[in-house]
Amino acid sequence: MAAQRVRVEAPVALYEWAIERSRVDREGLARRFPKLRDWLAGEAPPTLKQLEAFARATHTPIGFFFLTEPPVEPMPIPDFRTIGDRTVARPSADLLDTIYQCQQRQEWFHDYAQANRFDPVPFVASCTLDSTVAEAAAHMREVLSFSVDERGSSWGDAFARLREHAEEVGVLVMVNGVVGSNTHRKLDPDEFRGFALVDPLAPLVFVNGADTRAAQIFTLAHELAHLWLGESALSDVALDVESTNATERWCNQVAAELLVPLVDLRDQFDTGRDLTEELDRLARRFRASTLVVLRRVQEAGYLSWPAYRAAYTAERQRVLGLMGDGGSGGNFYNTQPVRVSKLFARSVIASTLEGHTLYRDALDMLGFKKISTFNELAGRLGVA
Repeated sequence: MAAQRVRVEAPVALYEWAIERSRVDREGLARRFPKLRDWLAGEAPPTLKQLEAFARATHTPIGFFFLTEPPVEPMPIPDFRTIGDRTVARPSADLLDTIYQCQQRQEWFHDYAQANRFDPVPFVASCTLDSTVAEAAAHMREVLSFSVDERGSSWGDAFARLREHAEEVGVLVMVNGVVGSNTHRKLDPDEFRGFALVDPLAPLVFVNGADTRAAQIFTLAHELAHLWLGESALSDVALDVESTNATERWCNQVAAELLVPLVDLRDQFDTGRDLTEELDRLARRFRASTLVVLRRVQEAGYLSWPAYRAAYTAERQRVLGLMGDGGSGGNFYNTQPVRVSKLFARSVIASTLEGHTLYRDALDMLGFKKISTFNELAGRLGVA
């Protein structure tokens, strides 16, 4: 006698909620689960095995399907993103999982720093909204060793130096375009570009590596400004709108001033040249994107707001045509430490080799499965 299949009757609303939350293509799910339409119609509930597969496909904890109604998942950090004047709707599973993972890493590093008697990072919460933009940016530029002459010869050099200098002064900087190491779960830049998690011993910033390369350096500068302000946030870093949130407006202004000091911009800007050519020239000088330079041109008074918005739209289309995405590719041993933060990776490896952290936990936090990979990365980072 064949074993009877166990079927699970979950409320239809939970299937719809899981699909929306995951943002997985509905047609693709229907091909993978031929009975999905019957589940959604409440006509034929799935077997437990099918439900477990559906939960994995939609990145949903299986326990949620045993609730009577879809749960409310509050954003774990302040959410300053807006579309127009409205807050953004329900966060995706990819965004939530990324924040939770970063919070877990931050908690580990906080305990590690405490156990090793690290001093609190002095610049965290060193500013307020009453601090002037110029003074805050100047302090950041000094602490991060990021004057215009210290940015290298290319945009890539500038981004790498800003990231590395931030880590040298105690910031965990994570740049990743996917959830963890799962290349099938690409993060959506239209949903978020970055966030900051404030902690006196373990300040952390995350930059969406799936965003354009031109956007990433501004996001990093913006999130670092949040640390100086001492406020965790999921950020709104759009340059083509004027944020109605005072914190976001301040962080945008400080980030722009850090990258393109207004005094230097006014000294350098040639009103007689073609705007596109001038943007390219100044972007090369400041090692910043042309969109950031364009915003500074507007703030310097050379463009009205309507003219700026029109120029921004045109320039953004040009930039997207010229530049590829910022997805993480290339050598794993170069990519993974940037995804998890080199500072974090070195600390986890050191703690593991000293016997304070289990290899199992270290592999999980670093995003791989083999001890041979751990040993190779340890050698490359100079920890072994």
